[in-house]
Amino acid sequence: FSEGSICIKANAQSCGECIQVAETCGWCTDESKSARCDDLESLKRRNCAKIENPRGNLEINTNKPVTNRNKDVTEKLKPEQITQIQPQKLTLTLRSGEAQTFDLKFKRAEDYPIDLYYLMDLSFSMKDDLENVKNLGTDLMREIPSCPNISTINPCTGNQNCTSPFSYKNVLKLTDKGDEFNRLVSQQQISGNLDSSEGGFDALMQVAVCEEQIGWRNVTRLLVFSTDAGFHFAGDGKLGGIVLPNDGRCHLENNIYTMSHYYDYPSIAHLVQKLSDHNIQTIFAVTEEFQPVYKELKNLIPKSAVGTLSSNSSNVIKLIIDAYNSLSSEVILENGRLPEGVSITYKSICKNGVEGTGDKGRQCHNISIGDEVTFKISIESQKCPALGKSETIKVKPLGFTEEVEVVLNFICDCDCAKEGEPQSEQCHEGNGTFECGACKCNEGRIGRLCECSKDEVRTEDLDANCRKDNGTDICSNNGDCVCGTCECKKRDNPAEIYSGKYCECDNFNCDRSNNKLCGGHGRCDCRKCICDANYTGSGCDCSLETSTCLAKNGQICNGRGICECGVCKCTGPKFQGPTCEICPTCPGVCAEHK
Repeated sequence: FSEGSICIKANAQSCGECIQVAETCGWCTDESKSARCDDLESLKRRNCAKIENPRGNLEINTNKPVTNRNKDVTEKLKPEQITQIQPQKLTLTLRSGEAQTFDLKFKRAEDYPIDLYYLMDLSFSMKDDLENVKNLGTDLMREIPSCPNISTINPCTGNQNCTSPFSYKNVLKLTDKGDEFNRLVSQQQISGNLDSSEGGFDALMQVAVCEEQIGWRNVTRLLVFSTDAGFHFAGDGKLGGIVLPNDGRCHLENNIYTMSHYYDYPSIAHLVQKLSDHNIQTIFAVTEEFQPVYKELKNLIPKSAVGTLSSNSSNVIKLIIDAYNSLSSEVILENGRLPEGVSITYKSICKNGVEGTGDKGRQCHNISIGDEVTFKISIESQKCPALGKSETIKVKPLGFTEEVEVVLNFICDCDCAKEGEPQSEQCHEGNGTFECGACKCNEGRIGRLCECSKDEVRTEDLDANCRKDNGTDICSNNGDCVCGTCECKKRDNPAEIYSGKYCECDNFNCDRSNNKLCGGHGRCDCRKCICDANYTGSGCDCSLETSTCLAKNGQICNGRGICECGVCKCTGPKFQGPTCEICPTCPGVCAEHK
């Protein structure tokens, strides 16, 4: 197939269908017997004057610059005054096969505040750990003044206790009062376990989805889960006769999870989804024994970290600081669900100009406060949505509340279609709409002029039956394709006839000789001369007769040449003349007898 054959092979019946095949396809609106949907270069070579070729575009709607912190200013900014992502909203108009690309800037801000939620396993094995966490609130605020503002730190229970298996209790709503944190932690009691694994997944799910009860703000959200044991996940509830899958909804009444006896534990994938949806970065503070388990879990949860908790949690502050620094120094982009047929690719330009593509194109690492990185994001549509409606997707860094809103509009038809004439007389018996120079047939009708019924023909690609060797011309431009069969044109001269399955033959376009078709010595058949006996050549201008080449001695060309088309071509250097008998330099008879 030729380069442009992808456009022809698609058998587009309208301009709208054509432009969705590929970005290289255009639609010729001229009065033409050739294929209207073809690659642009082919249409130009065929001198098509009117080519429909709509292109996509990109428009930035909201483009607030990222925050540039003035070092001389000591006053801290409010969360709503800080911008870490640019742009914030844009609109893409997509043509099938044509990508639109934009730059997304990310700059890590200095004063961006944090909500930190402390979730602690209060099973009996964590008794000494509870003692060390009782002063965590004020200690953490005092120890990390160089970090962005940590405004809220809180403990919760996340175990299976003796009185209520699988339960979770939210002790304190997010607050900036460290003393209140310390006071309530001091009141907590440890409990016994029914088995070695903990019910942390139930608690993690509730912390993620109960935004109002927990008090999450639109800032960086950290969730620290402290434990010295493994975890239950989906399916383990069957041990207690619980088979209903976790519904991923908030079920806190008076700050206590009330559905532990009704719903199974969440699956890992379900938990990952909810943590991501609510922009929560998770820090697993676990003892040395369970490091391998939680490191495997970390690999499944984007923007999470694992720290080794000492046997009595004495190092918890350093663990949180190290984990936070690790998480905040990386940016990983994610996008919402894409409409069918839409794809997205990323290219990262990170610190020191280091570039990444593929999965690495979504992320940058080792980002310090004030560093700016860029992501080139390309979005492409391979087809028009069923209803052609606009779609909106969100692109955001994992663990951040800021996001980019991308509105997708789709080019599903050509502008010329707006001027279509329904039930047009130019379409057979009004069986179609005449638009963009062609008939767009009504349901059940096909053909260039909608002259055929689908019930009467074997295939909808009627034009393909009228194109020779997958070419572009319908019936060789010498006829009309009627229901998949070429009907050849009539000439003004009735003796001149087009013929052949594709009207590719005629009896008047052969070579001429002496101003006569086939030299007057043959007949023209499908643009080739069929010569009479004793004649050959493309124009039957070569006679096979040798009588005109006979010399006086009866030899052809006097034995000194060859006879071609009734004319001698002398081969001897001394001989010439019509029959190669003349030899000006040969000695005469007198000279021979001298």
